[in-house]
Amino acid sequence: MRYFVAVAEELSFTAAAGKLRIAQQSLSQQIATLERRLGARLFDRDTRGTRLTDVGRVFLPEARAVLARADQAVATVGRAARGEVGRVRLAFLASAANTLLPPIVRALRERFGDWELTTDAVSIAELVSGLRADRYDVGFGRPPCVDDLATRVIATEPVCAVLPADHALAGRETVRLAELRDEPWVLTPRDSWLPWHLRYDEEYAAAGFSPRVVAEGSSVQNLLALVAAGVGVTRLAASSRSLRGSGVVFVPLEGEVAETVATWRRSAPVVDHVVSVVADLAATTDLTRD
Repeated sequence: MRYFVAVAEELSFTAAAGKLRIAQQSLSQQIATLERRLGARLFDRDTRGTRLTDVGRVFLPEARAVLARADQAVATVGRAARGEVGRVRLAFLASAANTLLPPIVRALRERFGDWELTTDAVSIAELVSGLRADRYDVGFGRPPCVDDLATRVIATEPVCAVLPADHALAGRETVRLAELRDEPWVLTPRDSWLPWHLRYDEEYAAAGFSPRVVAEGSSVQNLLALVAAGVGVTRLAASSRSLRGSGVVFVPLEGEVAETVATWRRSAPVVDHVVSVVADLAATTDLTRD
């Protein structure tokens, strides 16, 4: 078809052969083969030159359309191989999705409009298992504290003591973790994600105490509700304040910072694109604010 279109545009086998960089005899043979397969003559050739037959004039726009579609298919495959089209599966830590998901999804859609994006808000255990089982391509949330997943920091923010609104320390600008040694605490269950709790153990020990846990909450929202009810205190990233508007006060803990990371298991073009776009976004946007 490409040979036919070239001859039809040049109306010269000699000129078309030169354009295609093939021997004129080979070009003539290819056109003859095409005519046999179609069962119709496409060109008239005589001493006056080369002309399209009526059938050739009908066939020309069809051939151009087929070639254009073939070129488009090849280009699409190339973009898919480079990770520029296809399905992208993202997981967001549920407690951080409120702030992370909108700007990240918006940036990815602006950069790669042909991607089919799917998003889930999940617990840290579900995020890690999903990456390991290849259900997700990239996850976003707190560092999972495991060795088999790669991470890249995309934001940092203060860690705060979360206190009931009427707590004696609620009016402070900052508080030290050690000042909360005698408080009742509400925390997530240890088995919700043991790697986090092992790190917390080290941090509490460095502050000189082990927290007296009086209640457990299965989510950040649960912890905030328990604090608002006066059951105890907890500590959370500052961005968690967007999940509750009353009954609690966030007071920054001196020297404590929480990281937000992109997390993935295997490198692939689509993963590299996601991480690159989000890193660029993080350089100009505070991903910890809604």
